[in-house]
Amino acid sequence: MKLRLTPVREWRLGTRLALGLGALALTVFVIVGWVMVTSMKDFLDRRLDDQMVISQQGSAKEVEYYGKITKIPPDWFAVVYKIENGELRPQPGEQQPDDREKFDALAKKALVADEFQTEYLRGEGKFRLRACQVVKGEWIVVSAAPTQDRDGTISQLVTVGVITFLAALVALVVGGQALIRKGMQPLSDMADTAHDISSHDLTDSGDLKMRVDGNGGGVEVEELREAFNKMLAHIDSSLAARTAAEQRLRRFIADASHELRTPLTSLRGYADLFKYAAANEPGEREKHLEKLRSEASRMSVLLDDLLLLARLDSAATEPPLRPEELDLSVIAEAAADAFRAGRPSHELTLDADTVTMTADPTRVRQVLDNLLTNAAVHTPAGTAVTLKVTAENGWAVIRVTDTGPGIPEADRARIFDRFYRVDDSRTRQRGGSGLGLAVVKSLVEAHGGTIELASRPGSTVFTIRLPRHPA
Repeated sequence: MKLRLTPVREWRLGTRLALGLGALALTVFVIVGWVMVTSMKDFLDRRLDDQMVISQQGSAKEVEYYGKITKIPPDWFAVVYKIENGELRPQPGEQQPDDREKFDALAKKALVADEFQTEYLRGEGKFRLRACQVVKGEWIVVSAAPTQDRDGTISQLVTVGVITFLAALVALVVGGQALIRKGMQPLSDMADTAHDISSHDLTDSGDLKMRVDGNGGGVEVEELREAFNKMLAHIDSSLAARTAAEQRLRRFIADASHELRTPLTSLRGYADLFKYAAANEPGEREKHLEKLRSEASRMSVLLDDLLLLARLDSAATEPPLRPEELDLSVIAEAAADAFRAGRPSHELTLDADTVTMTADPTRVRQVLDNLLTNAAVHTPAGTAVTLKVTAENGWAVIRVTDTGPGIPEADRARIFDRFYRVDDSRTRQRGGSGLGLAVVKSLVEAHGGTIELASRPGSTVFTIRLPRHPA
């Protein structure tokens, strides 16, 4: 069985940071320890050298008079040399080493200058040697001090330092990892939130209410948490908008299919009747042909409205408006004349001021025709209708008012939805396709305007505000 080692780059960030911190601390500890041990070694060497200098200087008179040294530490060695005709003659003494070769060699160097040297003496160990002329041109003394105490001190210092540094390193790595893990907990929370999001099916739902809660972690983590939550909020709103658009599209397709099915079915039926009449009852052909024309015309109007709405929805790539300078009162008078001619059962009052503006005259006329037709279709005969045009603070204001039964409150929120009818039981010949007010709203918004509805029993008012000269 082979063990697979995980590459360092695949380790968790907290572990890598803790190990990196440990490696950095180890480097610092090694440098500090090396400087400390070296400084201590130099200090002890200087101290031992000073002791040897003091000892040799103190024995100068004793050597001059007696030719020997008696006052030195018990674990030291000393050899006295007399200079005769450039030759060195060692003098007998009680504290001389068995191996005197290093002393003799160092004494010869002292003929020129004082010398320090560290040597290993056979059978004795490591010693620090110093040779100097205690009496110029007459006597040379070579002293040897053991370095055992110094080496022991250095060894103990190294041992204590290594143990202390290792303990500090372990504590630093373990404690640092714990602190890093705690500090990175907000990042883990964000990762958990992201995993939760990935486990949700957002295909048909725009509900993305998950957010990263909590606080702490420092300024950077707070900024990241805030940015993460803003991103989630943006995604949430985008998903909600997309879901709503998809639902509207599905409903629109379903409604459009339903609306088109009826005239197509009628066309097919009247075509069969026309075929039968052509063969058996020639007198009925014209009646069936007129029915075919009527259904085709109604379907054409429906398709025109659908096409207009589609063009308005894609206005960024295909602007459906052709604005020009116009007098709104002229268009209102033409719409009023057409309404009176086509709807004699309703009394229309026109109150139009001269309002010049920039707009698409064909689409503005379509807005007025649809609103007036809506008022006539959904109110009983004899209902008074008013069309008023005024100018207010740079806006052209159009108000269409009727004294009919009003629109129920439950229907007002959806009155401008496509294919929506206040009364589903109403026939299509009377109630239309449900696209009239949707077209009105889309055209008004395409001009940069707004439309409002206020309704109660006995009064329904549609108020349109259009900018007279859009930017």
